[in-house]
Order: sequence, then structure tokens, then C-alpha cells
Amino acid sequence: MSQPNGGHDLARMHTNDIEVGVSDALQRHITRHVVAPKPVSQRKLNFEHKRPRILREMMAEATGVFFYVFPGIASVASFTLATTNPVAGQIGVGIFGSLFQIGWAFAIGIAFAIITCAPVSGGHFNPAITICFAIWQGFPWKKVPHYIFSQIFGAFMAGLVLMGCYWPQIQAAKAIDLREHGTAVYNGGVASILCPFPNPDQTNQGYLFLQEWFVDSYIGIIIWTCLDPANPFVSAVSVPFTIGIAYATMVWGFAGNTISTNLARDLGTRIVAAIFFGKEAFTFDNGYAWISILVNVPATIFATGYYEFLMRDSLQKIHGGHAEHADGEEGLKRHVSRITGADFGSSAASAEHVDQDPWQTNRGAMNAAGENGIRSKQF
Repeated sequence: MSQPNGGHDLARMHTNDIEVGVSDALQRHITRHVVAPKPVSQRKLNFEHKRPRILREMMAEATGVFFYVFPGIASVASFTLATTNPVAGQIGVGIFGSLFQIGWAFAIGIAFAIITCAPVSGGHFNPAITICFAIWQGFPWKKVPHYIFSQIFGAFMAGLVLMGCYWPQIQAAKAIDLREHGTAVYNGGVASILCPFPNPDQTNQGYLFLQEWFVDSYIGIIIWTCLDPANPFVSAVSVPFTIGIAYATMVWGFAGNTISTNLARDLGTRIVAAIFFGKEAFTFDNGYAWISILVNVPATIFATGYYEFLMRDSLQKIHGGHAEHADGEEGLKRHVSRITGADFGSSAASAEHVDQDPWQTNRGAMNAAGENGIRSKQF
């Protein structure tokens, strides 16, 4: 590709002759005569059309959970195993990680999971979120078991891959734990890389339950807020990172005090812990594992219910074109007339004086109703 004077295009020189790829996405404002992308063949289209939809969704859910759990527990591993790393003794254990680093690892992993897999499956990545979609948003109940299985499988695979990556270091740390503590299953032990265990002073499981409940509820409300199309403060671009940072804030605040936050993330990796460290992964501290695994579901249902009953503004959702009234436009007109006192009949009579549809003349009233109508109801 050359210019009339024989010189090379500066943009092409800058990208070192990269023809198709990220450079094109970053420099779309520059007109470049690059090698055209390979045409899509009919054979490829036929293949993609024949793929079972549910299989694609299940693989996307499993992949998404893997994408978020793997970097998270890898960060936990680098932090935990630093205590047995001879290099850490020379330069300091802290350089290998902290709760701050772990929080960011999970947060960015969640963002990458949503960006990568949500276009295929919707990006649930959490059994509790899948159940809430079925309860509040019409997600098919028949797909719920498939999604939950896939999510647990994704976390399970993340745990297995991590064990393979860190196997020598984990074996060395396990030997030290067994020699000094008689077990590797405790908070700070090598098994806690995969799944959480309570601190030694956390003997009251009621506090653990309460903490897990409110942490999961907090995250659940943020997720439901981000998925509300009527919310003007989030966009499709910001949602992955907003949800990820919501998760990170709970890690920063409560991971040192034991949290789980996700049934799939916990159960999948806990099964791996049981395989390599024994059934104590499930029986430790009188069965704390079941708080860690199960509380996420009712807590998230509570959080999303709180949002649906007290914070959802469905009229604004309809106004934004993201939903329709069950009785169509006539039902919506009747509702707005009832709560604002607007008379759509008189609006129609006066429509000859304006260049607007009579329904459009009442958009202001509808906006006002959208802001105040839901709050005027008694719950």
C-alpha cells in the first residue's frame, strides 16, 4: 500500500504492517487498504446454524465462570504460597499479593467473563442470578438446571487447572501444613486457595450466615441495578466493570473475615479441594460449607426482590422502549391518565393545533409518572 508520492502510509508503518486485527479496531478512523477479511463460507454458516443453542449457552456459562474464578484463585494461590516461597523471604511476602490484589483479580476476571461470554448466554455466571432471572425476568425454568450445572463445572475446571499449574508448590505447602497443623484444611492452609474456611475465632455460624447474607445481597442489588435498562447511570460498556468492582469491594471489606458470594464458585472449587485434601473440605467447622454454598441463593433472591418491589420503575422502562405494557398502548394510556389526571381524549381533540401525535403531547406527563408513579404505590 503506497501513497501517490511513493511513500508508505504512516498508519501502516506505525503498526508494523499488521493487516487485520486489533490495530484495525484501534484505528478505524484511518482509511486503510488492508487485506480483506476472509469471506464467510456457506459451510461455516451451516455449521454454526446446526450447533445446539443450549450447548452454546452451557459452554458460555462454564467458560465465563472459569474466566472469573481462575484469575481469582490464582491470585489467592500466589498470596498463600508466598509463605513457602524462598524468594519471598528475601523480597517480602507482601509483594506476592494481598486482599487488594485478590479483589482486583476477581473484579477484572468478572469483567472479562461478561465481555467474552455474555453475548452468547446472557452472562449469569451464578446460580442465584439464573434463578432470579427465572423468577423476575421470564428466563425459561427448563434451562435453569443446565445453566447451574455449567456454572459449577466451570468453577470445577478452574480449580483443577490451578492445581495443575501450582502442583509442586501446593504439594510442598501441603507437607508443611500436615507437619505443623495436622491438616491443610483451614483458613490460610493450602486448601483455602480453592475455597473459603472460617477463621479460628469464628465459632458462631450465625455471624457467618449474617455476613454472607448481606455481602451477597449487596452484590445482588448492584447486579440488578446494572441490568435495569431504565438506569441512566450505566451503559453496556460500563456494566462488566461496575459488577466486577462491586464484587471487589466486598472482597476488600470481608474476605479477611470469610465470604463465598457464589454457589458455583464455591461448590465447584470445593469439590476439587475434597478430591485433593479430603472430605474435610465439606465437614470443616461443623459444616460451614453449606452456609458458604447455599446462602447465596436466598440472599440474592431477597436482593433482587427488594429492587423489584421498591426500586424498579417499569414506566421508565416502557418509555425507553425496553418493554411494553401487557395491554398494549391503550393500557399504558389508561395507566398514565389515571395517575396523572391527563385526559388523552382532550389531547386528541386539541392535536389539530400541534404537529404531534396526541400520545406524544403527553410524554411529559408520562415522564413525571415514570419518576413518581411506582413510588406512589403502597407495597
